[in-house]
Amino acid sequence: MKTSARNQFSGKIKSIKHGPVTSEITLVLENGAELVATVTEESCRELGLAEGGIATALIKAGNIIVATDLHPMKLSARNQLNGQITHVERGAVNSIVSVDISGGLILTAGITMQSTETLDLHPGQSVTAIFKAGSVILGVVA
Repeated sequence: MKTSARNQFSGKIKSIKHGPVTSEITLVLENGAELVATVTEESCRELGLAEGGIATALIKAGNIIVATDLHPMKLSARNQLNGQITHVERGAVNSIVSVDISGGLILTAGITMQSTETLDLHPGQSVTAIFKAGSVILGVVA
């Protein structure tokens, strides 16, 4: 699958919580991490999503927040993946930050240069990648 989303992670559907309008889907990624997506109930049916099935999560890099120290703060964002920065590509306005979330999975975040400098982001640094369940698009093989 080719898309403009830098982050594409396949996983096994662990659970689905159906609601009248939206469903909450929990995927278990190859590295064991869990990722939560919310999609409309209509999309859930059209995609044929079911527990035990396989789906691919797509997350645009610009939808990811990078934090260096969350404790003791609690956030409402369902997806909080810990990892280490492997690369920071600095641009004129934005930076691309690559985060190893273990098991060979690399998550890419697009953040402002100001945030990159304020957080003093650099390779080897431990961070948390944060994104809302609504920022995840799910796809399945047709």
